Amino acid sequence: MVDYMAKRAFLFPGQGAQFVGMGQDIYQAFRAARDIFDRSEAVTALPIKKLCFEGPKEQLDRTDIAQPAIFTVSAAMLGVMNEMVPPEVRIKPDVCAGLSLGEYTALYAAGAMDFETALKLVARRGELMQQAAVARPSGMLAVIGLDEQQARRLCEAASEGQVLTCANFNCPGQIVLSGEKDACQRAAAMAEQFGAKAVTPLKVAGAFHSEIMAPAGKEFAKTLPNVHFSRLNCPVIANVDATEYSAAGDIPKKLLGQLTGAIRWEQSMRVLLGDGVEMFYEIGPGKVLGGLMRRINRKVRVTPVNSTEAVERLTATELEEKCQQAKE
Repeated sequence: MVDYMAKRAFLFPGQGAQFVGMGQDIYQAFRAARDIFDRSEAVTALPIKKLCFEGPKEQLDRTDIAQPAIFTVSAAMLGVMNEMVPPEVRIKPDVCAGLSLGEYTALYAAGAMDFETALKLVARRGELMQQAAVARPSGMLAVIGLDEQQARRLCEAASEGQVLTCANFNCPGQIVLSGEKDACQRAAAMAEQFGAKAVTPLKVAGAFHSEIMAPAGKEFAKTLPNVHFSRLNCPVIANVDATEYSAAGDIPKKLLGQLTGAIRWEQSMRVLLGDGVEMFYEIGPGKVLGGLMRRINRKVRVTPVNSTEAVERLTATELEEKCQQAKE
């Protein structure tokens, strides 16, 4: 049942959520999704539909492809929710948040920019991050079982003068390190000494959310002044400091900071929970954010909105609840 008095948050996934076949069912079923995919291909000049629906996976996983593709699927799902759900029961967010790339989708959902503007930024971001990663061999490493202090000590011990830093604070006991290849390898070898239970190298192009992305940030900074950001329709939580954007003027600075700074996802979710948010919707491919929330607070349920079936189920629930409220 949907509690229409409860505070709701829309959550949007980041890179890593992509998979071959994503978005195909909603594209086939809904005009709103087809419109978004068609507009995405017009803006990016990429075969987004083919890449999302058919792959190959190796190409879809590229940073410069995955980012516009994930944004497109998430935006299409938003469009489907609006097309399929009657206006009188349509869910509107009280707050939005997105993991890394997903923050751009959150800003789009909150009205900070239109689809074309947001997609152009996402595509440029992915392109620049891919270039920075190729220019300097680097990687990322998920470390399980350490707290922030332990993870920082591991970085200090393993860096040996190279770049190695905490890049993502996803949930209790899951921290992602980012840095140069050799430093990441040393960290993996030393992690158990610092209390880690497991270490998993991530299949990404390079060291995102570290100073290795500084060249990308320098170029991206040239793009942002040309973008008009509108007043937000609802609050958006920024990754870099887990606080709300106070004004549209904050957006460029925080988006730039996100490229080289750590992602404070766990802290962001705790801010939402502390602010009384009770209902969470993960809009876009996969269920990564729901999995992270289970580790942050097992009592909280995140509703995935990632398929035609999910939207139909959500719509039926909303209509049932609305009818029940009318009877009361």
